[in-house]
Amino acid sequence: MAPIVDPEKHEPSSTIRYDTESNSEVEDAHIDLNLRQALRQYSKLVGYVLGLSTVILLWGYDLVVVGSVTALDVFQRDFGEPDVGASEPDKWIIPAIWLSCWQAFPSIGQLFGAISAGPMQDRLGRTRCLLIGCVITVFSVLIEFLANKANGVNGKRGTFLAGKIIQGYACALIKMVTLTYVSETVPTCLRGWAMALFPAFNTFGQLLGAVVVFAVNDVPTAMGYEIAFGVQWAFSAIPLVMSFVLPESPAYLVRKKDMEAARKSLQRLLAPKNDPDVALERLRLSIEAEERIASDIGYSQCFKGSNRRRTLIVIFANLLPPLFGLPLLTSASYFLQQVGMSSKYSLMLLIVGIVIGMFANFGSTWTLSHLNRRRLTINTCIVASLLWAAMGIAGCFQNDSITPWISGGIMMAVILVCGLGVWPTSYAIMSEASALRLRAKSQAIGGISAYVASIFTNFVLPYLYNPDAADLQAKTGFVFTGACVVAAVATYFIVPEMKGRSPMEIDHLFEERVSARKSAGWRDRTEEVKAAAM
Repeated sequence: MAPIVDPEKHEPSSTIRYDTESNSEVEDAHIDLNLRQALRQYSKLVGYVLGLSTVILLWGYDLVVVGSVTALDVFQRDFGEPDVGASEPDKWIIPAIWLSCWQAFPSIGQLFGAISAGPMQDRLGRTRCLLIGCVITVFSVLIEFLANKANGVNGKRGTFLAGKIIQGYACALIKMVTLTYVSETVPTCLRGWAMALFPAFNTFGQLLGAVVVFAVNDVPTAMGYEIAFGVQWAFSAIPLVMSFVLPESPAYLVRKKDMEAARKSLQRLLAPKNDPDVALERLRLSIEAEERIASDIGYSQCFKGSNRRRTLIVIFANLLPPLFGLPLLTSASYFLQQVGMSSKYSLMLLIVGIVIGMFANFGSTWTLSHLNRRRLTINTCIVASLLWAAMGIAGCFQNDSITPWISGGIMMAVILVCGLGVWPTSYAIMSEASALRLRAKSQAIGGISAYVASIFTNFVLPYLYNPDAADLQAKTGFVFTGACVVAAVATYFIVPEMKGRSPMEIDHLFEERVSARKSAGWRDRTEEVKAAAM
């Protein structure tokens, strides 16, 4: 008797129903579970996913620490130069070229981390790569910590830059491993919730970074920013622990034809509430179905046939955060100082914004579980474009006592809107669009595109708002007005609706070349969905 998937159901599950009349049928009894029921049903898997997602704290902390530390007066004195054009006495700034390098060049390390993540994961497995990322992080933080001991101000700046580039590599590797593991392990009923954890923990990491920097703001010596750097060693312990505790990815083990190890991994992840044997069989069938389509799993396969469209969507999803303005939001404290706000208040507003973003991201576990990805992404991009336009207009009527607070308030609103919508949906889209068999490599390609965009965006942004460059200040909002409009239009035309669909259904959606605009009403009627034993 062969197991068959019900055409109206979607994801591998622990419940199996045999129909003796039709030779066999497998029904996913958990596809329609609400979030609370799904969390209970997969409680062990949820625990592992939560533990793994905490490694994103390091990524979030690192993301905000450069923009926040550069707002510290003592850091500006050690690594900057006097602002000769300032009306205030003894004001220091970081030169635009070095600020651009610190914000952009870590993405070069992230780029190489993303490039190497795919082959490394396929060769070494997910957990070993997590351990390697942890060790590299420890080394990179040591370089940052000792940067102010280098000779000359340019020596200090260069040493700090080297540490950030190396850390960028480690953070990218950890991020790619985490995204790959979660996307290929969680069932459909928990997919939206799991993907929403990434921006949520990222934001929480940013909050911790901003709080630490604010706490050391009044420390008159280098010890202040050294503490901010040293805290990263504590975050490095999280991936270290998870690399030993986390079961290896069952999907990776199935591809390696190690079925016994895959079953043991599923036993640890799913039992006793779910049957690991059924889950293993469903996983094996999904991967074998993909193998029949393409036996090659090299990077070139990501750009052949229906996989080309899928890979382009993964790339686009990785571009959504820089398009809605995340690079500027993470540098809000330094940016708002250039608009006219004091160091103390800019750091306070950064913390408020991160708290708003954190609650918005946790709220997105509901929006992603109940609302369509396409509509949510498009609508929040449109609202964000209007908000950025309002900030740009405020910048056209510069008032040093009003414009900084208007700009700060609008940035808080953008964080709220995008935290509930386009930011978490970008993770859901990039995880759902790629084929299971090519997931590690397609996620790596997506990561590469994100880091290339980050290099460009983070290098250019300081030249737009820094006083020794274009000095646009709040008028920088117009740049992201256009970017958000581009994101909304592109989503409408290229991103299909994948919410609630199994990997096999998504395979068929792309094989049939269903257009993005018609995807919400599409239903899979193919025989392969009915026959899981082929």
